[in-house]
This record gives sequence, structure tokens and C-alpha cells, in this order.
Amino acid sequence: MYKFGATVLLSGFLGGLMTAAQAAPPPITTNQDPAFGPTGQVQIVASIAAPDPSGIAVVNGRLFLTFPKHDGDHAGPVLAEWKAGRLHPFPSAAFSASSTGAPQTRLISPHGMTTDTQGNLWVIDDGKIKGQPIPPGGAKVVGINPVTGQVIASVPLKDALFPQSHMNDLRVDLTHGAKGTAYITDSSFDGHPALVVLDLATGRQRRVLDNTVSVLPDTGYQTVLDGRVLHYDPSHPTFPAGGADGITLSSDSTRVYYAPLASRRLYSLPTDKLADFSISSTQLASLVVDEGEKGAADGLATDPWNRIYTTAADHDAVFRRNPDGTYELIASDPRFVWPDGIFADDQAVYVVLGQWSRLPRLHDGQDMRKPPFLVAKMPITPPMAR
Repeated sequence: MYKFGATVLLSGFLGGLMTAAQAAPPPITTNQDPAFGPTGQVQIVASIAAPDPSGIAVVNGRLFLTFPKHDGDHAGPVLAEWKAGRLHPFPSAAFSASSTGAPQTRLISPHGMTTDTQGNLWVIDDGKIKGQPIPPGGAKVVGINPVTGQVIASVPLKDALFPQSHMNDLRVDLTHGAKGTAYITDSSFDGHPALVVLDLATGRQRRVLDNTVSVLPDTGYQTVLDGRVLHYDPSHPTFPAGGADGITLSSDSTRVYYAPLASRRLYSLPTDKLADFSISSTQLASLVVDEGEKGAADGLATDPWNRIYTTAADHDAVFRRNPDGTYELIASDPRFVWPDGIFADDQAVYVVLGQWSRLPRLHDGQDMRKPPFLVAKMPITPPMAR
């Protein structure tokens, strides 16, 4: 176990008020920044030689990971359970580690992953292998019972799918629709991001918010990664960037929160409106709430107390947004190289450290990734009454 100090309040960058539940910030005792360096309790729970993981979910202590192929084909499973120090294809090798067979009968390139309120796993398969078109039936939403390994749903994306779609992450809302509704971020490989709404019972689907500010990258976006100051330039990408990416639900499923990748803003919509196919995309755009700054997040996750966790690649950190809008720093660590997928339950928050910012396409063809790829766990506790 690898641990450092106490959780501290993130101030100056995002603001917020100290509460009794928070520890005091580190004292200022020298001419150096006391907040620089490792902070918070961090335990590495998985160390993976290859490939690099992206999506994450934890069910009853079982750790599940996805390994997409849109940035490079690889051998091995695309969905696996990590146990006893090894990756085990889940739910079977035929479904998650096969490179042959009809695309609709197996996973091609799953990216985001989540659980529903009944404890089922859900993955978004973007169907994309680097250098190949998305095959019919390749892009889909798949539900799996983690206890039995049974595939309980496999709903193809057709009407809402573009040739260069990148179905990135998802959340499943069981309060709308006969079998629930999936909300998906299409980050897009060619600059056409959107949210996708999918009725899991009927397969009815549509794209919304296309070309609106809440799904688009911010003009002039700048970040700092590995000590380099980087600017968003879609013609010459030097870091993972683009449109709608991170997504999460409120703990009661009444709101969906989401954010573009190259943006520090957090947005939200009421799910009763988003799940209603009779409400136009234009009407939905008028209902979007700008929730303010949230840092440079890739992944988003919500705990049972409606606190939202955000990754922060430019701080090697994980932040937490409280229901009152204040923020805390949960942990920072130099091993947090591009924290990506994130998952929270009532005990801990987990984050995948996939080093996606070091891909060859972002470094003029040179692969800067340095295995092993890590998964970190940080303990959390219920909020104290105010």
C-alpha cells in the first residue's frame, strides 16, 4: 500500500469553503508550494504490463476494466476482470478476447463502463479498431450480469452513429424507459460531438446538442502535461482533446452531468427531459445548465451522497465536487499520468492511469508510454452533517 498525508481543500483554483469533514491544508513553512507533490491516500490496486486500460467499474470488490482498440489493435481481452494479479477475459474469451466472428456477437473496442442501480455492468463498445471502419453491429451498448456473466442486453447503435463517431462513455438511467435509458457521449473522431440517447427496450436512439457549446471543445483551450504547455489544435493534436467526453448521473438519476474533454466547464440536464424523445434538441439546449468550472476532467463519477469526482490530468489529481458546488482535492500523485476512467462507490474512488496523453499520435509517432499501467484506489467517507 502506498499512502500519503490527508485530503486537503482545493483552493485558489476552484474555490470552496472548508468544512468539518476536511483536513487542514498543509502549512506554509518554506519558500516552496506545500501543495506540490503527493497528497491524499493512494493505493495501487492493479499494475498492468499491457495493454493500457480505460473504463473501470467495481462490483462487490471485483475490478473490471476495458481495453479499447481505437488507438491501436492489441492482443488480449478488451473487457477483463483483474484478480490474483492477472487479467481474466470477462464474461468469456469468446465474447471479450476474440478477433473473429460477427461484430454484433462480441466486443470490438469497449471504452466507457458503468453500473446501474441494480448492480449490472454496462459498456459502450465504439466498434472502432485503429485504421478500420466501424463494422455494422460493432458499435453497441452491452449489459452484463456480473454474477452470472450473462449478457442481458446488446443494443446496436445505428441511427445515432456517424462513420467517425467515437462512442466514449455512458451512464444508464433505470428511472426512464421500460428497461432504462442510456446516455452516451460521442466525442467524435472528426469534430462532430454530441450526446446520444438510447432507449434500451426499443433501441430507439437519437443525437442531441450537436454543435452546441456544451458538447464542443473550448476555443483557445490550454493545458500542462508532463511539464509541457499545450494548446488545443485539432489539426496537430498534442494531447487527448475534443468534445463531449465525461458523463455521470446524479445519485437519484434526476440529472446527467457531462463535459467536453478540452474544456474546464461542467454542464447538466434534467433526465426527464433528455429521455423524452418528443423534446427537440434545440429545446434541450435551452435547458442546459452551466455548472461552472470543474478542472480539466476526462472521467466523471458520482458517489451515493451525490458528490461528483473528476479527473484532473494537468494536476495529476482527482477532485471532488460537493452538492453545494465547492471542490476538494482528493489526491494528487506523480503516478497519475492522464487519469481516465473513474468509478466511485460508498467506500472508495478508483481511477485508471492509462497514460493516454503519451500515445504516438500525440508525439509525432513516438510512443512515450512507460508501462506498467496502474489503477489507483482512494478511500472516501460519508459527508459530515453541517
